[in-house]
Amino acid sequence: MQPQTRLYLPSQKLLMQKSTLLIFSALLIAGVSLFFSLKTQTPSEQEEGKNEIPNDYLFLQRAFPYQTLPSEAYYEAVQWAKSQVVQRDGPVWEFAGPSNVGGRITDIAMHASDQQTIYAASATGGVWKSPNAGVSWLPITDGLPSLSIGDIAIDPSNKNVLYCGTGEPNGGGGSVTYDGRGLFKSVDAGQSWTAAGLEKTGSIGRIEVDPQHPNRIFVAAQGHLFGNNPERGVYRSDDGGISWQQKLFVSDSTGAIDFVMNPQHPDTVYAAMWQRVRRPSIRQYGGPESGVFRSINGGDTWTKLSGGLPTGSLGRIGLAISATNPNILFATVAAEDGSFNGVYKTANDGATWVKVSDNSNPNYSSFGWWFGQIRVSPVSPNDVYNLGVGWVKSSNGGNSWSPGGGSNLHPDFHALFIHPTNTSLMVVGNDGGLYVSNDGGNLFTHRPFPITQFYTTEIDEQHPAQLYGGVQDNGTWRTTTGQLDDWEQIWYGDGFVTLVNPVNGDYYAEYQYGSFTGSNGAAPPTFARSNWNTPYVMDPANPDIMYFGAESLFKSTDGALSWEPVSADLSNGPIGVGGIVYGTITSISVSPLDGNIIYVGTDDGNVWVTSNGGQNWSKISATLPKRWVTRVVADLYNANTAYVCLSGFRHFENIAHIYKTTDKGQSWTSMSGNLPDVPVNDLIPDPANPSSFFIATDAGIFSTYDGGQSWEVFGSGLPNVPILDLRFHAPSRTMSAATYGRSMYKIQAPMPTGVQETALVSGMNVAPNPVQSSFRLSFENLGSAALDAVVYDASGRLVQTIFSGFRQQGRQSVTVEAGNWKKGVYVVQLRGKGRVFSRKLVKV
Repeated sequence: MQPQTRLYLPSQKLLMQKSTLLIFSALLIAGVSLFFSLKTQTPSEQEEGKNEIPNDYLFLQRAFPYQTLPSEAYYEAVQWAKSQVVQRDGPVWEFAGPSNVGGRITDIAMHASDQQTIYAASATGGVWKSPNAGVSWLPITDGLPSLSIGDIAIDPSNKNVLYCGTGEPNGGGGSVTYDGRGLFKSVDAGQSWTAAGLEKTGSIGRIEVDPQHPNRIFVAAQGHLFGNNPERGVYRSDDGGISWQQKLFVSDSTGAIDFVMNPQHPDTVYAAMWQRVRRPSIRQYGGPESGVFRSINGGDTWTKLSGGLPTGSLGRIGLAISATNPNILFATVAAEDGSFNGVYKTANDGATWVKVSDNSNPNYSSFGWWFGQIRVSPVSPNDVYNLGVGWVKSSNGGNSWSPGGGSNLHPDFHALFIHPTNTSLMVVGNDGGLYVSNDGGNLFTHRPFPITQFYTTEIDEQHPAQLYGGVQDNGTWRTTTGQLDDWEQIWYGDGFVTLVNPVNGDYYAEYQYGSFTGSNGAAPPTFARSNWNTPYVMDPANPDIMYFGAESLFKSTDGALSWEPVSADLSNGPIGVGGIVYGTITSISVSPLDGNIIYVGTDDGNVWVTSNGGQNWSKISATLPKRWVTRVVADLYNANTAYVCLSGFRHFENIAHIYKTTDKGQSWTSMSGNLPDVPVNDLIPDPANPSSFFIATDAGIFSTYDGGQSWEVFGSGLPNVPILDLRFHAPSRTMSAATYGRSMYKIQAPMPTGVQETALVSGMNVAPNPVQSSFRLSFENLGSAALDAVVYDASGRLVQTIFSGFRQQGRQSVTVEAGNWKKGVYVVQLRGKGRVFSRKLVKV
């Protein structure tokens, strides 16, 4: 399994500037009221949602209407996608950025003999390696079946031997949903990997290698993220990962979240056990089975420690042991409800514990299940770091605490590495990426690499180099140049739907639960409830007309400055337990052929249509499977035709994930063809061919050229992560993809077979522009050959073929009637051999 060869290098400008996001996050922690009237919470506090319950948006989509989802089906789909890849010439996906925005780091590792090589584990983007202390980066696990990483470990006796534990164990929102695939081992510093077992453990919290006996490895397995299983607890291998023994098991709902080893006496080990149950309607983030366990015989027998540790139902626990005085350990403990319980210290191998000073709270903000990390300096037991939303440091063994260094750091801390031979070198990882300090933690430099979790993607219709996207826990970002390293933040919280008005360039950005703004001063309507990822769309014929989906559909005719409802509640009503709510609109589509025809889908399986702009609605989902509707799409060619995409899995039912109607929902037929059982997140009709479609799934991007009878992998070069959203720019045939864990990608889609690409032209012009009734298309034909002239509307629908066929060489001029066109933006396109020439045209 060979890694990609692309290196990612932040620009010099990037290394010298603090991002707006980081400044914003620091101010949030300080409790400062900020611009845009945003609530004074950190992004992660917003992420946890109402009632401080983690919003498992991705899991909710895929599990509904069940309590669990089959990860095996997902990995079968991934394998199917890999089997379909054929070595042939074809389009290649290109990384589109950003390289100056990070993502969630779950662990950091360096070898004691090397102060340059850093390994960083990410939540959904794999393991990355830097050979130069973070200046450039290379992904090294792209061949693994799962890029959700819980931990990375290096053999202390051989820096080329690595262990990678798949499956993120953190219990907050933003998880990738699917369990990992066990442990993987590399003996060549990450160039290649082999499976090392523990495939059913679900998620891995920690890996430790015995420094005296390197074939002895311990793994703390937390178990399935969204289900109970017996394959959890502490595992030990005595043969370098060939075989394993489960050495500590408490119950099928209690796993090992952390593990430390006495470096001077490796038979003495400690495990933090965490009782946790997580379902769409259940949140139990603690229990009486949680606690700290110790073994003095290499894990053969265990004792649950007390002697001053808190009793009763406990939440997540993190452990740290002093390398210079291993009798000293620290435990950071969360209560069952996620609030901070305290930091506890032992100086006698865990026999007795004392609670250290009360100001050790790193601002857990009632979701301690998201953190649970504490670190001790490798050279002094007095220097201790407790990680949470922020982080705090003690220089006197826990007697007093002060804020950790680095005023420019993003919140939500998950990892910290202090180099044992140079404690001035510190590397910290959080929800914003990785940061390096060379002065002991006073100043940090952001060393990002592309592991950003994009929910959505958008292309500016007038300027297709400009890309936008909403990001998990990092707001909304854009590039105005198309470069990789100049993306800027334009909105906060968790970023979701982003739109650009194709006529005037106004843009709209959103954070969770439908809170959005626009560059024109737009604001959302007043509603009862809305989705974590709330949809809103523009009418393809008139972008000033917008629709917003909450429990009902709302309409604006002035660019989202004012709203009125155009439907009753289109869901089945509010259904929720523990703060998790169903009963919201998840997708809206306005027909580009008739703006009065609107389709709506909901998170509880409803699909509706109106043919008169919302005066009357018909529920058309009675014969569809009951699944979360991820997308409804009105057809570009026939007003009675539409498509529905579904999330979830079959669960032994004979269902598809894409359906088509040609009679406004009176009947439906499957379009899934040969697709595996995998959630479909988006569908794009090809405006150049009514039989061509592109879909985004959890297993990649696929295309069909026969109306869905057969599907194939579209393009090559995408990393193995879920694709949540697509955007197609028809004039340039550029497609962008929002990946959940590897930032954004784009591709140049080839013309469908049979669509002619012929001679070159020059001097193309359309006038008058704007147009009322007619315009003239003029150009210089450079050769006597066939040429196509076509017109697309803002949605990418083919409006008119001006001419197609042989054209004489020389200057050409054609009058085009546009009086019956709707007001809006159009693209006039000449297709020449190997080239596409476009001009924007505004109809008034």
